Amino acid sequence: MANELASINVGCVDVLEDGIMRASPELLDTLLRDHTTGGNIFWATNDYQALGEGYGYNDYITPELITGEHGHVIMPRIYKTKTIQTKRKKDKAEIFTPAWICNAQVNLIDGAWFGRDGVFNTEHEDNTWTTSSEPITFPEGKTWKDYVRDTRLEITCGEGPYMTSRYDATTGVIIPLSDRIGMLDRKLRVVGENTATSRQWLYWAKEALRATYGYEWQGDSLLLARENMLMTFIEYYRDKFGADPLLKTVADAAYIVSWNVWQMDGLKGVIPGSCHDVTEEDIFGSTKVKPCPGCKQKFPLNNKHNGIYTQIMDWGEGHPITFISLCKNRNGK
Repeated sequence: MANELASINVGCVDVLEDGIMRASPELLDTLLRDHTTGGNIFWATNDYQALGEGYGYNDYITPELITGEHGHVIMPRIYKTKTIQTKRKKDKAEIFTPAWICNAQVNLIDGAWFGRDGVFNTEHEDNTWTTSSEPITFPEGKTWKDYVRDTRLEITCGEGPYMTSRYDATTGVIIPLSDRIGMLDRKLRVVGENTATSRQWLYWAKEALRATYGYEWQGDSLLLARENMLMTFIEYYRDKFGADPLLKTVADAAYIVSWNVWQMDGLKGVIPGSCHDVTEEDIFGSTKVKPCPGCKQKFPLNNKHNGIYTQIMDWGEGHPITFISLCKNRNGK
């Protein structure tokens, strides 16, 4: 059982795709899947085009492009060159948030949910925090199951530091499991405190995954966020039971993650770059090029785009829905 995941460097900042591939090619395929298009996620950045064919902006990310001799193509932002970091900051406003700020903001969310401060940790003026050592208690009328199932979303998630804090995204320093502060981390802590058997833990850990969402434009960051979610799942299982979960269990978790962390233009609710101009011909044979109707609107998050609206899974109903269907004022009114 433990040997199934032995090739994956679970506890490292940079999770190598070669290790995932050796454990299970199907597992890597799942992490690269785009459920909206039926294909794979795509690069959505020009940062890799110098590597040659397959690394263009619109090219799908496939296993052979990120394993073997290309096994270090995908890496966390902290390991990228300063030139690329600066370029991505300029092009896509890619600014990663220190763990202490993530903690403070997630604490605000939990403070509102619990009706009190300092539930999971106490913040200090030197940007550190002390984790609460006692089991989490819940306010009257709410249970630990309610918390686990409470839906949380990280917008423009990058590598997912608000969802899971395996490392500080600005320094690359690993955060001990006991001191992690991400939204999924907190849910899994609660699951660990309230379950006894592997079967119970797995059921509620998957509920935690189903209730944690994030979207990202750039394909490399999206893959990293998915990997961080999956590694977090494995790490908390190891901490609870002293062994690895079965590979099939990890595959089930990866499937949930592949739905819940998806590629999207957050301003429009569509696959990045999928909106397009339309050429129309009048009765006299003259042609006119018109832009996407939705892109012309003052409020871009509307239902008039001609791009591909992204889908997420409604786990309660058991079928996909468009993300835009969840948004108010989607007609731009």
